Amino acid sequence: MINLDAKIPQGKLAEKWTNYKENQKLVSPNNKRKLDIIVIGTGLAGASAAASLAEMGFNVKVFCYQDSPRRAHSIAAQGGINAAKNYQNDGDSTYRLYYDTIKGGDYRSRESNVFRLAEVSANIIDQSVAQGVPFGREYGGTLANRSFGGVLVSRTFYARGATGQQLLLGAYSGLNRQIALGKVESFPRTEMMDVVVIDGRARGVVVRNLITGKVSSHFGHAVAIGSGGYGNVFFLSTNAMGSNGSAIWKAYKKGAAFANPAFVQIHPTAIPQHGDYQSKLTLMSESLRNDGRIWVPNKLEDAEAIRLGQKKPADIADDDRDFYLERRYPAFGNLVPRDVAARAAKERCDKGYGIENNATKEGVFLDFKYAIDRLGQKTIEERYGNLFQMYEKITGDNPYETPMKIYPAVHYTMGGLWVDYELQSTLPGLFIIGEANFSDHGANRLGASALMQGLADGYFVLPYTIQNYLADQFDVKRISTDSDEFKAAENSVKAHINRLMNVKGKKSVDSFHRDLGKIMWDKVGMARTATKLKEAIEEIKILKKEFWENVEIPGDTNTINVELEKANRVADFLELGELMARDALNREESCGGHYREEYQTPEGEALRRDDEFMYVAAWEYTGDEKEPILNKEKLVFEETEVKVRNYKTAK
Repeated sequence: MINLDAKIPQGKLAEKWTNYKENQKLVSPNNKRKLDIIVIGTGLAGASAAASLAEMGFNVKVFCYQDSPRRAHSIAAQGGINAAKNYQNDGDSTYRLYYDTIKGGDYRSRESNVFRLAEVSANIIDQSVAQGVPFGREYGGTLANRSFGGVLVSRTFYARGATGQQLLLGAYSGLNRQIALGKVESFPRTEMMDVVVIDGRARGVVVRNLITGKVSSHFGHAVAIGSGGYGNVFFLSTNAMGSNGSAIWKAYKKGAAFANPAFVQIHPTAIPQHGDYQSKLTLMSESLRNDGRIWVPNKLEDAEAIRLGQKKPADIADDDRDFYLERRYPAFGNLVPRDVAARAAKERCDKGYGIENNATKEGVFLDFKYAIDRLGQKTIEERYGNLFQMYEKITGDNPYETPMKIYPAVHYTMGGLWVDYELQSTLPGLFIIGEANFSDHGANRLGASALMQGLADGYFVLPYTIQNYLADQFDVKRISTDSDEFKAAENSVKAHINRLMNVKGKKSVDSFHRDLGKIMWDKVGMARTATKLKEAIEEIKILKKEFWENVEIPGDTNTINVELEKANRVADFLELGELMARDALNREESCGGHYREEYQTPEGEALRRDDEFMYVAAWEYTGDEKEPILNKEKLVFEETEVKVRNYKTAK
């Protein structure tokens, strides 16, 4: 069993981060020059961390599989970033942001980490403005805010529908500055294949050049992984096709515990699936729920007529429309948290009220008619114009004239590698930042909090906490990549690649990925049962065996080979999917995005079992054919009342 020491500082909740910084170990400027840090991933967490660490004087190497660091998936984030600055003077505060986040995660996240996130959030906005991020502004010039789900205040800063892009360009500019100064060495089109462990510490990585196929090693006194989430295990998701969980999966196999893998967020506002051979789903920003009203017909015959094209949405009178979120959750209405909104949409569609003419009849309306009548089309264009354009290009429908069609889709993973308060994993010297770790969102992430966590970790947390580890490492001499440990890791990677290439089967990588995704969505998706989860585990085992007997990978290893890239990742997804199902089976309760049908209230809401499951599930790898060990970090709430989530009233 591994030791899950969260290293939570002493003192009151609001004083813990200050106490930590005042008592931590530091590295002097002359010693920082002796230390090498490897950063995996160049999204908001990775880019901001690499830029910040280099600015402080450390030597940094940064790796990404894209052709440029600025093509990281953070660029796809649309709606905004949260921060407790109370610009709207509507009652917001650091504590309220903390409380909304803890409550939104259904009390399954660590109290101290979440409060720190809320505490440093305001600094992110100042940092981004200084970098030139063009946040929306009010008439008088002050920064504008809007609301997102699960809150009763407006704390979300935004740059129209391209907030992630603008924030990433800001972080990328800082990173580029350090590259030009020679403090950061950048390795694009290079994928991490393994973590090198020497004397029980992470001391480097093995990587593969995706253009030449060359496998090589790099030493680091510490390694930080900010490689994002693993939502593409479901095949269909809102993630970029290249997004994957391989970096953290490799780290898991080298001793880093994997926490809460079953906690996956299903976003309620994606464009519905249209065919069996669709490769990904498109997200429509949660910000649209500020002004759009979600509804389905009240009558089954009207829903059927809309699916068949016999009626249009405008033919349904207001009295015959079911604004089901406003009906079920009057205090929050259309701005309930994502997990709540997603399950409510599924419930309506399962009852036959879906409006999309696809195989599963899944889809609901997101209607802007009422906002246009109230505010005028020009105002809606200013707020959401680029999102409306994107929707029309994809669907052919003009959302100014007819409601958008939306349905839930896999979007974000709250699970990830376990980290302590310092963002260090159970493998010493390996730090995990952003979506790659588990620490801040519990069982459900509130909208606009992913960008907040990524930049908080990279700009304002890791640069402090990593020094506590490195303070006694500056006299550790750089270890040659010709050493036995590095060569053994390289040989293991090469053997894995050769094994894949030598299968020489007849079934494509994508077909295996699609088959896995169907198992995951049907049995480890929005609604889970013990029976379905047990079936999923067995079906994944069978699929994994077939993969290693019949996968087809054309081409060779010493040039660009996209199929080999995908095969590497799907091999990891097959193992990760099994762990996700195992974690979901173990957690016999419903909380946030983890919904076990056996555990629900009479109203169909999630039913937690705090007496038995108030813990972080941290899984320990024991071998490819062996069952992992479950370790538990008990969650203790010292200053927060734990209660049933309620979005029907303003409590």
